[in-house]
Amino acid sequence: MTGPRDEPLSWPVAASATRFEGRVVSVRSDTVRSPVDGSEFVRDVVVHPGAVAVVAVDDHDRVLVVRQYRHPVGLRPVELPAGLRDVAGEPPHEAAARELYEEGHIEAAEWRVLADLLTSPGMTDEAIRVFLARGIETLPDGDRFAGEHEEADLGVEWVPLDDLVAAVLAGDVQNATLCAGALAARAARDGAGYDALRPVDAPWPAGDWPAGARPARSGG
Repeated sequence: MTGPRDEPLSWPVAASATRFEGRVVSVRSDTVRSPVDGSEFVRDVVVHPGAVAVVAVDDHDRVLVVRQYRHPVGLRPVELPAGLRDVAGEPPHEAAARELYEEGHIEAAEWRVLADLLTSPGMTDEAIRVFLARGIETLPDGDRFAGEHEEADLGVEWVPLDDLVAAVLAGDVQNATLCAGALAARAARDGAGYDALRPVDAPWPAGDWPAGARPARSGG
């Protein structure tokens, strides 16, 4: 079946300069040249290393969610287990499994790609791959990961998938990755089924680079 598809396209960049470098992100100013009328304009780009997230579904059709303080928005929002692609050479699905262990204290035997997201393509190149994980196994308490900073106050709970979708539609949960993941999971469950989802190593055009080594965008 065919349907809408994002179109690869890159306009020429006449000049580029890094304006800020932080712990996780940097900001780059690109002077872009329009191939339509030849005009030039500046666009600021938040450069992001990329991330992964996990919709972990247990045998009771419940989804694992976490809560932790998020300083920029002043909330302790409901989220999926997720994290940056910040371990050099780590494949995306292994990064997702690591985050599921660290935040949820569980492992999963079955993995699929659920959705690929560009969080705000008008201002950042951040790309997130959301995985579906099943075959859940809870780890012994002795293996528990010790978080720090915001993760020291990490809360974990299991929520029925339908209740999570209802919370999305009611506006009670706002994390974009969670909203997309919950809606995609229910669509998959009620459609062709989880087994019809893409394999863990499915192509990821927006994120196909070794972790910790995101390539610079070329100019023209």
